[in-house]
Amino acid sequence: MILTIAGKLSSVTESSVAIQSDPFEYEVLVGDYTRRQLQGQIGQSIRLHTMDYIEGNAQGGGRLTPRLVGFSTEPERQFFDLFCSVDGVGVKKALRAMVRPVKELAVMIEQQDAKGLSALPGIGPATSERIIAKLRRKMPRFALMVDQSAGPAGESAGESNQVVSETFDALITLGHTESDARKLIDEALASKKKFKDTESLLTAIYQKST
Repeated sequence: MILTIAGKLSSVTESSVAIQSDPFEYEVLVGDYTRRQLQGQIGQSIRLHTMDYIEGNAQGGGRLTPRLVGFSTEPERQFFDLFCSVDGVGVKKALRAMVRPVKELAVMIEQQDAKGLSALPGIGPATSERIIAKLRRKMPRFALMVDQSAGPAGESAGESNQVVSETFDALITLGHTESDARKLIDEALASKKKFKDTESLLTAIYQKST
């Protein structure tokens, strides 16, 4: 399994990007939000977190094609994996739906906004209800994601999201509920300070709560 791919962004199409990583050039499928962030970075070096899947049907001698799907951060890849697991979604439909930041999608699911979800491409009312039913309790960590003002390949957004995700896990391990963990992290992030690692964010959280 290919976990990440790094190289020069050579082209961007409606549904994929091409990454030159000598001696190969890879086609990586991306959602529309990621595509919009990348389209101004042609010729630059980028890194995407990836998941692979096999497209096609082996029955009847059909053709099977290996595909790569790319994401700017590991938490985004984890969100997409969960999204695909909902009955009736799958990789293709999930990619079509990725027109907004993962943080916004997670908040809609967490808040049971079926109307907002059903407005996403390829996601109707019935599918949105299934998404909410299966994923609502798994969304707090994704709803905390930092906005990617630096673009999907920017290290600052990716590192910030990784710190938040690891801190969320640490708080759960320490006995906090998911809602309490999210509240504590939200309050710490509201200070607009930058936290380089989980330890610094946890320190800020417990200093604030004492």
